Amino acid sequence: MAFPTHRPRRLRSTPALRRLVAETSLQPRQLVLPMFVKENATEPVPIASMPGVVQHTRDSLRKAAAEAVAAGVGGLMLFGVPETRDATGSAGVDPDGVLNVGLRDLRSEVGDATVIMADTCLDEFTDHGHCGVLAEDGSVDNDATLAVYAQMALAQADAGAHLLGPSGMMDGQVGVIREALDAAGHLDTGILSYTAKYASAFYGPFREAVDSQLKGDRKTYQQDPSNVRESLRELALDLDEGADMVMVKPAMSYLDVLRAVAEIADVPVAAYQVSGEYAMVEAAAANGWLDRDRTILETLTAVRRAGADIVLTYWATEVAATLT
Repeated sequence: MAFPTHRPRRLRSTPALRRLVAETSLQPRQLVLPMFVKENATEPVPIASMPGVVQHTRDSLRKAAAEAVAAGVGGLMLFGVPETRDATGSAGVDPDGVLNVGLRDLRSEVGDATVIMADTCLDEFTDHGHCGVLAEDGSVDNDATLAVYAQMALAQADAGAHLLGPSGMMDGQVGVIREALDAAGHLDTGILSYTAKYASAFYGPFREAVDSQLKGDRKTYQQDPSNVRESLRELALDLDEGADMVMVKPAMSYLDVLRAVAEIADVPVAAYQVSGEYAMVEAAAANGWLDRDRTILETLTAVRRAGADIVLTYWATEVAATLT
């Protein structure tokens, strides 16, 4: 019997060999932790559909941020959960609104030790749950929303955010925010644009996390899961408007989109491992159907392998601590 001269298995025989030839690495600096801060909360509020994730108080937010920095995470993405909402999402613009207060708390706590990111979107703050201002017919008014995004961006930059994350998928959002930031002297505040954000079923647990008021769906402004080329059009527009980084969301069901974006983008590419992806793994692991730790690392490695320079994941602190 003739044996093959080339035996790929030779390079798999020991952990040291596998580590030496690994093509994809996962490092703490590549992980970003999404966080939620709840207005006037007196203790952290567990999110039932996302075991281990909470709506933070201002104090617990500071503590969790310090732990994340100690573990070496690359950034923190903050979402706000207000007590009251209105049609225009005014709490998102208010300097004393929960998100902007939380950003100031983070900047005070960790300074420049990590990258503080803000969700620049109205969905948490509107009483209808949409990402923008509504027209009389109930549709989302793109241009009226852009005007609010500009105000929101300035409030977040003033509060200390290093990066703003426009996630509403409004046409022209990056350009309007960049113009507003530059005019106000925030030349160093960057934009991480949610370039390809799909109308996905995997956002379900996030609705609980931010107490979303949404009825219906966002299919008129988020992308159709059937489309890839559309993402590349969005990418070209965002880059032309001045995006400093771009994002694909969700991550795991859109690895082909992530790869297509990463092959073209000349800026860092992020991917968001969303709430539903987190919840699926946690639920399967709790039932003994999956090895939790191996599955977490495998999913994150897959996102990196597909081309993400940065991964937003609710496991960021936990995983970073194991990698250091």
